[in-house]
Amino acid sequence: MGRMIGIDLGTTNSCVAVLEGGEPQVIHNQEGGRTTPSMVSWNADGDVVVGAASKRQMVTNPSRTVFGVKRLIGRKVADPEIQRLTRTLPYTITAAKNGDAWVSIDGRAHSAQEISAHVVAKMRRVAEDYLGEQVTEAVITVPAYFDDVQRQATKDAGAIAGLQVRAILNEPTAAALAYGVQHQHDQRVAVFDLGGGTFDISILTIENGVFEVLATSGDTALGGDDFDRAIIELLADGFQTESGVDPRGDAVSLQRLKEAAEQAKIELSSTMTTDVNLPFLAIGKAGPVHLTRSLSRGEVERACRDLLARLAAPCAKALELARCTAADIDQVLLVGGMSRMPAVQEAVLEIFGKPAHKGVNPDESVAVGAAIHSAVIGGELQEVVLLDVTPHDLGVKVAGDKMSVIIPANTSIPTRETKVFATTEDNQSFVAVEVYQGPHAQASRNRRLGRFVLGDLRVAPRGATRVEVSFTMDADGILHVEAVEVATGKVTSVTIEAASGLSNEEIKRLAAGMR
Repeated sequence: MGRMIGIDLGTTNSCVAVLEGGEPQVIHNQEGGRTTPSMVSWNADGDVVVGAASKRQMVTNPSRTVFGVKRLIGRKVADPEIQRLTRTLPYTITAAKNGDAWVSIDGRAHSAQEISAHVVAKMRRVAEDYLGEQVTEAVITVPAYFDDVQRQATKDAGAIAGLQVRAILNEPTAAALAYGVQHQHDQRVAVFDLGGGTFDISILTIENGVFEVLATSGDTALGGDDFDRAIIELLADGFQTESGVDPRGDAVSLQRLKEAAEQAKIELSSTMTTDVNLPFLAIGKAGPVHLTRSLSRGEVERACRDLLARLAAPCAKALELARCTAADIDQVLLVGGMSRMPAVQEAVLEIFGKPAHKGVNPDESVAVGAAIHSAVIGGELQEVVLLDVTPHDLGVKVAGDKMSVIIPANTSIPTRETKVFATTEDNQSFVAVEVYQGPHAQASRNRRLGRFVLGDLRVAPRGATRVEVSFTMDADGILHVEAVEVATGKVTSVTIEAASGLSNEEIKRLAAGMR
């Protein structure tokens, strides 16, 4: 049996850590960095390049360089968020047979799980080089607001990379573990996690080594990529006004704009103004046109005003679900690279009425927490107990396409909940139990997880036959559903394990190709 590691599989950057001598260690990659760009490229020879080497190809090889794939994982092409992304990406998103969002490289479609697996495999190699031994198991983190299908897709990415994924851990919970192990006193913590692709807010209590998640909320369509896009639009609109040329129509120009926007955003976290210089950005009627301008922090904040305004509502919802107020929060932890933006920190101060704690590294704390959780699973740390929650409503479809919730969002897991339903037609001989996950009152607008049938019901008038449906969710988030005819005790059940869109055979084939 090899070692177990903790992996923060991020939208923009990924990080790996391991417990050494009772202390979590963030591992440097082969290039000397503590984080690795979550980017995968296919070069002209068809070879796969990952990390910093891929990022260097972003401008020269834009159509074969994939970034931000975490925003595609477990999602359909028809998803409005995917449709919005498609308009600004230099690579091509295509629909798989089941409608999943895949990436087309030179006419060949690659699943988001496969592309993510290349990043996970890179993290595995980084750890093996450091440890000098084989790594076979991992804890991988995901945004707290990821649904079942996205979590399973992430787990499949780990399997393709040759790892047994022992746990899928929520990123804010991981950050709280990294903080709480160092600060053992009892307290209530808000983890404000604004990463490259998603925003999560979780409220936790830490008492005597027990980490209990009280509530979680978030926005899976809000992250650093969106702030970059706002800056790109700002730069491109100004350039078009001056030169009459729209640089967004060319893939290479768009990538150069993205690189400049990301760099300007970083620099404006510590200075009030920065210069953007992009020579030969486009070709106008009179020849080459250059983008040269000064960009101020105020301009960027105005361009991102709508994005900043979206931070408050999930925080208010999480506080409400946790049955506490901002005044009850002892510490606010900032996680994710976007949390370094001064305007974001000002928003946190306004929402919680207190400045955020600066004692955790926003880029590394999630990986550190994953390493701590791997040590808990492996029995190396026994004084830490983690109690998490389910992030979404779970229920069944009833007459009129309504969603009848059985396990509400933010219920502590493991848990078991039961509801009784009656037949809706005379002489009904069976009931079909359709299981859904999501926040909408209309079942079809939620994520369908599975279906099974309880048949051979006794013949009776409408409403006379009653069926008891029980949902049991274990600590790993696996859902077991059971239906019992109340009068006869006839029972049927199914274990709902979300399908990520890849079959076991496809996962095995892709895993073999990784070796």
